[in-house]
Amino acid sequence: MAQPRLKMRLGDLLVQERIISDDQLQLALQQQRHTGRKLGTTLIDLGFISEVQLLTFLARQLDVPFFDLNNLTIDASAVMLLPEVQARRYRALAVNLSDDKVTVVMSAPADLSALDAIAALLSPRELVLAVAREGQLLEYFDRLYRRTREIENFAVQLHEEHQETGFELGASSLNAGADEGEATVAKLLRSLFEDAVQVGASDIHIEPDEKVLRIRQRIDGVLHENILSEVCIAQALVLRLKLVAGLDISEKRLPQDGRFAMKVRGRDVDVRMSTMPAQYGESVVIRLLDTMESLWSIEQIGLEPEDRQKLDDVMARSHGMFLTTGPTGCGKSTTLYAMLMEMRRQNVNILTIEDPVEFHITDVQQMQVNRAAEFTFASALRNFLRHDPDIIMVGEIRDRETASIAVESALTGHLVLSTLHTNTAATTVTRLLDLGVEPYLLRASLLAVMAQRLVRLTCNHCKEPEDVPSHILKTFKIDAGEAFFKGRGCTHCDGLGIKYRKAVYELMVVSEQIQDLIVPGAEADKIQQIAIAEGMRPLTQAGIDMARRGEISLQEAWRVRSE
Repeated sequence: MAQPRLKMRLGDLLVQERIISDDQLQLALQQQRHTGRKLGTTLIDLGFISEVQLLTFLARQLDVPFFDLNNLTIDASAVMLLPEVQARRYRALAVNLSDDKVTVVMSAPADLSALDAIAALLSPRELVLAVAREGQLLEYFDRLYRRTREIENFAVQLHEEHQETGFELGASSLNAGADEGEATVAKLLRSLFEDAVQVGASDIHIEPDEKVLRIRQRIDGVLHENILSEVCIAQALVLRLKLVAGLDISEKRLPQDGRFAMKVRGRDVDVRMSTMPAQYGESVVIRLLDTMESLWSIEQIGLEPEDRQKLDDVMARSHGMFLTTGPTGCGKSTTLYAMLMEMRRQNVNILTIEDPVEFHITDVQQMQVNRAAEFTFASALRNFLRHDPDIIMVGEIRDRETASIAVESALTGHLVLSTLHTNTAATTVTRLLDLGVEPYLLRASLLAVMAQRLVRLTCNHCKEPEDVPSHILKTFKIDAGEAFFKGRGCTHCDGLGIKYRKAVYELMVVSEQIQDLIVPGAEADKIQQIAIAEGMRPLTQAGIDMARRGEISLQEAWRVRSE
């Protein structure tokens, strides 16, 4: 069956239908000759027509459907019929397979050469054409074309080479070396990194077991597992990673950590690596830090208007201490980085001491803890005071010495930002007192505390009513008839029902009433009560409110509750 074709050239057709003028067409054609880009793209770039207008027009002229991919159930078996290279080249995605027909959506359905090439690739199956926006297609390419099969193939190849040759690793990068075994292990690791960046994973776990090798990726806080039977390749992977990170390859009995930088899919990614001796070999956890993706602005944190005003008031202060609290991986550092990015506009001297420096911020002097050289949080703080700072960020308050110096710095005309591991804003006060900070000093220095968690957002494409366990309803004091929603699982969320994460928080500003409660033997419950009475929304209540708005499930709010 012949593919749908326009009756005349696109430009002439648009002019004939009075969608654009002849002058606009001539200008677009003139620019097209210089850029070499498609006419439709040129018209959109010039602002003569929108992408949706153009695609709607093309769909009508070709008598084909215009799909919104977000509302379409995509057949994974159909996707694989069109190789990724060709899919990206022609901006085409196979979405449905039925009998001897394949439905393919394109962003440039008037491209005859692309149509012919795709039809040849899918032959003898018949191509059924549809239209979709280019931005959606690019998003779905990253989502659907995973490298799982490629990783498995490289693992099998590496396993065979290892058995045949027993190669030793000696290269210092992830680029393919001269040795065949080295080339394969480099290709496997690069595929792992590319797949992780493609799906937005924050961590990669390489965990050898007795008979299998587990490779897990943490995506939106959830670990996704891929099991390889070639367990013997684990050593080769660990050795290559150690070489790249500059670690001791002969030391397998003690934990090690290192870091390196690499470019993945056109992005500069900072890689932190930790090794740990386990029963069946060394376990590796790799943290991927993508600056462009991970650095947030204050607006992205999602503060309520009144809380945003409170935080602005803190950032405008010349001295005092602001703390973010919560468990590991709850976004504390992200919040502080967002504040630093906002405050650097004030023509101030900002110094940070971190372990490690996760992201580089322009106009901020960032220092790395070096315990071997006795450059710790505490020693850095002491030296900072002689370096004329306006704002100081301390990666974490871990001990009495650091806490004491941070408080003293806040009292001597500096704004101090730091993190602490506590469950609620109120318990931060008691924790600092337990560390040995004098109550009168804490009263004079502490400005505000933000306790936070990261919650997993419900996928909007597969949202359905949630069946909430009775004990959760009882504990939260929620009526059984109240409706909540969860994600069922679909292609948009990899079957998990969740997509992306967001901070849920409570922000406690230290008022005069709260200051009066900062005494030896202070009670966190009383501080909490006063803070709530003065307008603080507790973290647990904030989670419930998000569930009521349909942003998260009620069980997700239960997971991150603070009491």
